[in-house]
Amino acid sequence: MADDRGCSLGAVGLAFVTGGLAGAAVALLLAPQSGRESREQLRGYARRAEGDVHELVNKASQVMDQAVDKGREFVQENKAVLTEAVEAGRAAMQRERERLSGEKRA
Repeated sequence: MADDRGCSLGAVGLAFVTGGLAGAAVALLLAPQSGRESREQLRGYARRAEGDVHELVNKASQVMDQAVDKGREFVQENKAVLTEAVEAGRAAMQRERERLSGEKRA
């Protein structure tokens, strides 16, 4: 999809990520703390990000499990209705065949 200026959503996303990485690199180079402190700070950020990702994965997994369960329930609840509709269609088709075969004989 393109907006009015012709920039795709992917290009905008790539520009955002690239800008973020460039900003992080500049911040590390110009940081008023030592390299060791910067590395420790980055490790802390990475650990928090990893925890957040694991939490999001767990939530997404739970949501998917719930959606699958609801889908199964829906199928089970509507299976009887669908079976009845198919049987009614078969019966109507059989009656129509009998009517048409009766007309051919007459």
